[in-house]
Amino acid sequence: MKHHHKLTVALCLIWAASILYGEMFAFWVPSLFTCSWPHHHLLKTDGVESDGKFTKVAIVTDPQLMDKTSFRLSSKTLALEVAQFYTDVNMRRSFFQSVLPFKPDVVLFLGDYFDGGPFLPEEEWYESLSRFKHVFCLNSQGKAGDIPTFYIPGNHDVGYSRVASHKLDVINRYEKEFGSRNSRFVIGSTEFISIDAQAIDDQTPCGPHRASSVINQRLWRHFQDQEVMYQNYITTESSKKLLELLKPTLVLSGHDHDQCTLTHKSEARSVTEHTLGTISWQQGNLYPSFMLLSVPNTVHQNSSGPDNMLHTQLCFLPRQLFIYMWYLSLFVLTLLSLLLWPNHGISFLNNAAECVSNVMKLSFLSGVTKEKNEDENCEYEMVWDAEGSMHLVKKVLQAPVKRQSDKALVERGNAVMRSAARKNTSEEIQVVMDSNVGAGVSDPLMRSASKSRTKLVIQRVIRTIMMSIVIAAFNVPIYMMLLFKDWVEK
Repeated sequence: MKHHHKLTVALCLIWAASILYGEMFAFWVPSLFTCSWPHHHLLKTDGVESDGKFTKVAIVTDPQLMDKTSFRLSSKTLALEVAQFYTDVNMRRSFFQSVLPFKPDVVLFLGDYFDGGPFLPEEEWYESLSRFKHVFCLNSQGKAGDIPTFYIPGNHDVGYSRVASHKLDVINRYEKEFGSRNSRFVIGSTEFISIDAQAIDDQTPCGPHRASSVINQRLWRHFQDQEVMYQNYITTESSKKLLELLKPTLVLSGHDHDQCTLTHKSEARSVTEHTLGTISWQQGNLYPSFMLLSVPNTVHQNSSGPDNMLHTQLCFLPRQLFIYMWYLSLFVLTLLSLLLWPNHGISFLNNAAECVSNVMKLSFLSGVTKEKNEDENCEYEMVWDAEGSMHLVKKVLQAPVKRQSDKALVERGNAVMRSAARKNTSEEIQVVMDSNVGAGVSDPLMRSASKSRTKLVIQRVIRTIMMSIVIAAFNVPIYMMLLFKDWVEK
């Protein structure tokens, strides 16, 4: 049992390390290793740090909180509530442990805060709003703590033109909580214009960060009044008009759930558009993300240096689905290890190697000396162990008393006597083995071996259950503590 205790301790530590990484450390990776503010690569100018020249903006999009429209389930079903809880906890961790450690000056949301926003009744919509505020720690002023926060609506929040014309209450409750759908605000020295629309129509390759195929234009209209019910892009004409009218230096959009970077060419200039991936791991993107945007605080006329430019950095969040797949794989490996681990533990390999080495040494010595007969005056007895394996045990017989007068005769016939002894012994073993094989299943020894194997299987199953309970008792409290700590911590 000592070896099984060591195995249990090792599995406990592996599970604890996996849980700590999957539930906590993985969310620290962006801020510690893989991501940084894009302006940090700029060198000091006139002894002034680049941080003082830029306003830091964290951009998040498409949390799309799950509700009854997500899986077509009733509002209070257990499956829906479990899915909502785990999705909300994941986004809360992402925001608190991956985004906020960058200490942004401004947070910008690009829409789709709810999943079925336009179709939820009043009570359920406000429940979803309460969840949204809890996930992103928004106060009554709509700020993420003390950080100024700006919102742009998405189609899952206010719908399309048909919703706007037939469900004014949907528009009113959104604007009451999040402000006007179309607005202008200033961050640093840059004016931002938020437009309640989809991505600009330009179906070109999206760059290296996109995992899925390029989004296709889908335009669905109502069969009666032809009002828009669903649309991925604004029309080509509207796209050109916006680019020529606003002459933007950067376009930011959401909606697609996947990352996309492309360049629009207009008469005025070439403009880069970044479509951000969703922050939620439940919205079809295995690589959820957010963006860091560095906005210059001052703009010098007739200057196109890096201090006057907008700088962006795409940051990826932990792959939550892969973490859960690792948990499942580790669970299977744990059960197999506990069931199949040998009774002698890992050291059985060393013991086997030592036995092989000893046998080789003995064989070498017997071939050289030829003076010691290990089989003389010996007999072999078959012994069955608890696992049903047969072993031959050698027993030394009492040596007969030799007379002095027989010494010469014994010495002269010694070689012949040893050969005969080996032959007789091997013949006896062969006879006993043949008799055991011929006895069949009814032989008492075979029945005993079968019972031993059954007993061994039962013992291993019981041992596996007991060790699994020990591992769970050690690690489940760690998991629950981390889970609810992130949910209730402010």
